Amino acid sequence: MYLLPAIDMLDGKAVRLARGDYAKVTVYHDDPALQAQLFEEDGATWVHVVDLDGARDGAPANLEVVERILRLTSLKVEFGGGVRSLDTCRRLADAGVARMVLGTALVRDPDMAQAAREEFGPDMLTCGIDADEHDVKVEGWVQGAGVDALQLAQRMGQLGFEHMVYTDIARDGMRTGIASAAYAEMAQAFGNPVIASGGIAMLADIAELARVSDAVEGVIVGRAIYEGAFSVADGVAACKGTLEAQPGFAEALEAPLTLQDLEKN
Repeated sequence: MYLLPAIDMLDGKAVRLARGDYAKVTVYHDDPALQAQLFEEDGATWVHVVDLDGARDGAPANLEVVERILRLTSLKVEFGGGVRSLDTCRRLADAGVARMVLGTALVRDPDMAQAAREEFGPDMLTCGIDADEHDVKVEGWVQGAGVDALQLAQRMGQLGFEHMVYTDIARDGMRTGIASAAYAEMAQAFGNPVIASGGIAMLADIAELARVSDAVEGVIVGRAIYEGAFSVADGVAACKGTLEAQPGFAEALEAPLTLQDLEKN
């Protein structure tokens, strides 16, 4: 597994929303590019960047900030938020992003999503499936899609996508901990490991995901890092399985994970 510290951008600033609510905004840094530099200095190799304006309004509004992140750091950028046209994909590819996240387009414009997969290949694309109790949300989480998350994941796997960010909306930005079963279930439907997003509160949560590491390729963390629950360096080490100092981490990593454990989550 690998760590992807999150930078969610709104009005040009690095923020976090509580459960995707645009009315519940916490600003963590006025300059997302400088925040990305701090992540890199602390050991990050990836950063997960979301343009919240773009997710809500339909087209990225902060691409110049992304371009600045790419100029100032050597981080691999996974970018989402308003990626709903081939022209946007081409601009992002030209800017140098490592992966582009298709979310709303998977539901609203599947032909565009398939065309993007054919043009850019599976390595540069990520399916973004955001769901609340398996109900997929789109348009910056403000609308229900009337689509089941597991069915959508299965369809994307069949179309040849190889990366997926799955966000558990009920936990996102809440630091309530994770549900391992949800990611294992999504990975099984998708046919590939997923990137886990939503609810990481402590290093023990990463240890919990490590116990289903065959189903999880990466871990996105936002609020827990911004508010000091653990550092990027410790998060990177936890993903690699080389950190056992924090109370509860080693125990969580070593404890056998049973089907009953997953069902309880």
